[in-house]
Amino acid sequence: MHDSMIKLAGFLGRRRRWVLAIWIAIVVLALPLASRQTEHLTGGGFDVPGSQSKAVSDSLQRDFGNSAEGIAVLLRAGPEAGPKQQAAAVGRVRGAVAELDEVTLPAAVVRSAKVELRRTGAALLPLRSERAPDELVDSAVILREDLDPGAAQAGVTAYLAGQPTIWAGMQELSKKDLAKAEASGFPIVALILLVVFGSLAAAALPLALGFVSVIVTGALIYFISLNMMTSVFVTNMASMIGIGVAIDYSLFILARYREERQAGRDEDDARAEALSTSGLAVAFSGLAVIVSLGGLWMVDNQALRSMALGAMTVVAVSILTAVTLLPTLIALLGDRVLPGGIVGRVERFFKHKVFRRPETANVESAGGGASHFWMAWTARVMARPWLAVIGISAVLLLLASPVLSLTTGTQALGQFPKDSDVRVGNELAGKQMGGGTDPVQIVASFSGQTDRATVAGFVRTLETTPGVSSVAPPVFAGDSVLIKVTTSTPSESDATVALIDGLRDSVVPATALSERAAVSVGGETARSQDARDQISGSMWKIILFVLALSFLVLMVMLRSLLLPLKAVLMNLLSIGAAFGVVVAIFQWGWLDGLLGFESQGALDTINVPLIFAIVFGLSMDYEVFLMSRIRERYLQHGDNERAVAEGLSSSARTISSAALIMSSVFAVFVLTGVPSIKELGWAARWRSRSTRRWCG
Repeated sequence: MHDSMIKLAGFLGRRRRWVLAIWIAIVVLALPLASRQTEHLTGGGFDVPGSQSKAVSDSLQRDFGNSAEGIAVLLRAGPEAGPKQQAAAVGRVRGAVAELDEVTLPAAVVRSAKVELRRTGAALLPLRSERAPDELVDSAVILREDLDPGAAQAGVTAYLAGQPTIWAGMQELSKKDLAKAEASGFPIVALILLVVFGSLAAAALPLALGFVSVIVTGALIYFISLNMMTSVFVTNMASMIGIGVAIDYSLFILARYREERQAGRDEDDARAEALSTSGLAVAFSGLAVIVSLGGLWMVDNQALRSMALGAMTVVAVSILTAVTLLPTLIALLGDRVLPGGIVGRVERFFKHKVFRRPETANVESAGGGASHFWMAWTARVMARPWLAVIGISAVLLLLASPVLSLTTGTQALGQFPKDSDVRVGNELAGKQMGGGTDPVQIVASFSGQTDRATVAGFVRTLETTPGVSSVAPPVFAGDSVLIKVTTSTPSESDATVALIDGLRDSVVPATALSERAAVSVGGETARSQDARDQISGSMWKIILFVLALSFLVLMVMLRSLLLPLKAVLMNLLSIGAAFGVVVAIFQWGWLDGLLGFESQGALDTINVPLIFAIVFGLSMDYEVFLMSRIRERYLQHGDNERAVAEGLSSSARTISSAALIMSSVFAVFVLTGVPSIKELGWAARWRSRSTRRWCG
């Protein structure tokens, strides 16, 4: 591997213009596709094979297409809206629905809506479609554009309700959050890089790689979404990880190149050494991240797999740009990436004139070797190693203690601001329906002729069940029957989840219907609960896979058994601390009301395995970089204690700079993203801080 990297560095140096031209062509082709990456994303993918909710979903598609509901339009008329304006509002809805494929608005619903508007000033218009709710997201996006939900027109305000409309709104919200995060994140990172490197050219290189990685990944996500169901959260997560990882990887390689140049190597040798040392460490640390994320594929959950694939893609692209594009740009810029120029002069002015620091013969910059501060810090740590280990471990264990009360849940509506038209519309629709907007769907499949008398008795039992607001008339299709139950509580509430558990565990088994037919309880809430049980029950497999494969990757790189074991144990402490902080903030609500934080009362179900895989994988970056540096020094002179001291003191500044950049990137997404993205960003941010402390 070492020799291969040296050969790669030589090839990139000789063919620098051709390589740059290829990357420019890739970016130009990727830009228009990246701008469309959110078009085919969905909130679906949570179906659990073999579950009752999946059986209901399949039956709805197969037997009850004409009775399926996914989108509803709520109209609210103000005092100034007369019959003419009300009729015109209903007409606008009919016109918008007419433009949709395979979605209809029954004439009976239109007539009823006009009557309800005149009588009560509000009407709910459920649309019909033979398509599954997950397939209606694109239709909901079109309706949002045509009806402008939340904005009054001639005194009548339209809102959209139903699961497809929630995910359509999430697409729009995610796109806005992504634009805000990238617009504010890149300038912050640029400022940090300028301070770290003291060179405009050097600071620009990691930013350029971050930009390229995010753009290329965006185009790949567009292609992925065309071929498989892809979660709406993929774009924000991939961008958040991509910016941080790409900049981290390029910083490691660039810092090593500057160090080798300052040590007297010529440009070609410095590039070769940087790529064969730090470049190799980047490749292995990136592989560790990909392996960790690959563990999520052990769960048969399409939403989780799509998010893992998006993160794996951006990490792979970041590795590719770091080991091919970055050396090419360094070869083109030459010594312009070394400290100096206007930025260097400004930095020296503040350092020596403002802060009155004395001139030194060898002032080290990022990656330029061991600074006096880090040499002194290393000496203090090495003097009392056990005290440092015990102290840091105690702090991390204290931070991890809230994990003992960790609970999970799924609240899509809770992701939106309280004044969002999506949240307002679904809450109003719930009140209009007398409870939840997504009904509990019960399908009974008979082995022969349907027993209508037994079905009628079952309906009467449901009507007297606590938590049930109303039961729609049964719909018969062949040997199956569909019964829709409107709950008296919101669809995503704990009370509705408890009702579904009660129906499955006690109400249905105690009825005569269960003796004559196979009965399944489904619907959106049931599907979310099934996914929650599936993911919770699979965490042990994910943890075991990630720990074992990461150990093997590090063992191959470091050629040691003890060092990979130490890294794995250290990472578990860092992850525990990250989870503990996330629980305190997003479950306990310690920061509620501050900077837009709003606790959900539980961590998002799908975030728990994602946080574990992402945080564990990213935690490898700094450790691989540090341990590879220590091993490199050990191979030079064979003194273990001296190798640790030299490796830590020479790489600590680069690691700290990378951790600061990563923390800043994640902080931007924490401040601009929806709660699910905030959870991921906060966990990753704390990972950077805790890992940096451990490296010390």
